[in-house]
Amino acid sequence: MTASPPACIALAGPTASGKTAAALAAAASLARVQPVEIISVDSALVFRGMDIGSAKPSAAERAAVPHHLIDTLDARESYSAAAFVADAVRLVAQIRARGALPLLVGGTMLYFKALMQGLDAMPAADAEVRARIDADAARLGWPALHARLAEVDPPTAARLAPHDSQRIQRALEVWMSSGQPLSHFHQRAQAPQPALALHLISLEPQDRAWLHARIAQRFDAMQGAGFLDEVRALRARGDLHLGLPSMRCVGYRQAWEMFDALQAAGRTQPDAAALAELRERGIAATRQLAKRQITWLRSMPARQVIDADASDALVQAVAAVHAALKAQQP
Repeated sequence: MTASPPACIALAGPTASGKTAAALAAAASLARVQPVEIISVDSALVFRGMDIGSAKPSAAERAAVPHHLIDTLDARESYSAAAFVADAVRLVAQIRARGALPLLVGGTMLYFKALMQGLDAMPAADAEVRARIDADAARLGWPALHARLAEVDPPTAARLAPHDSQRIQRALEVWMSSGQPLSHFHQRAQAPQPALALHLISLEPQDRAWLHARIAQRFDAMQGAGFLDEVRALRARGDLHLGLPSMRCVGYRQAWEMFDALQAAGRTQPDAAALAELRERGIAATRQLAKRQITWLRSMPARQVIDADASDALVQAVAAVHAALKAQQP
């Protein structure tokens, strides 16, 4: 008989919904009962040098509460859902051995899904295959590669937009590496085993306009904090490009594309029109990300929903963490 996966508390939600504030408040509230260590569930926070655009917790916040899976990789590297699961399971065990409470916090829904539903044995990322796909995309465009995917994996192509470069690339990579379509792995009869049993607390706004306003405020704050200088520093390295997972993160991709356009025009500094277009595109992409995150969360009926836009959302989130911890205790 297979042992049940360990139960853990997780705090999820779309971008800009207040997850970091809620996690820090919960940790402070629990400090006298049990120390808390936060495990980041975020595909952007793992990369060093990507602080402003990823809304990474500040040095003071990370000093107040130990954080894990932040600044663990160079922006040139890749990080998979399988690697995240292995790291998260290891960290949960280590944190508990120290007598602390592991609190998983973030918005990368693929990682939550991998924890809760397990992983299929898909082929690992292959840099050579990925480079060939990127070269074809540069020459033909992503819609053409989407059409190619439709020939070998119609179910996957049907659920992807023609410009969804990251997912099209991965689906073609799986096909080219294994000879099997991505949908084959998703439709296997034997379901994979979950790695952790999560008590999922979900911060979800009832008023979409509230979230849109926070996304816009966050983008403007990022700009004021030096986001473009951060992207300039990443470009100056000379070894990064838009084909890398790090540079496809929301905000970074749009800024990188703006600088590419400036470079092609023989310019180095964006004017007011370029900055206005970047703001529009960055906010739109972040809204789309939030929409996808909310759609995923709503597919999880077992989650505990907190109205992120409620006046007492922070109090409710802290109370939910307390209650979940109490329910876990014998």
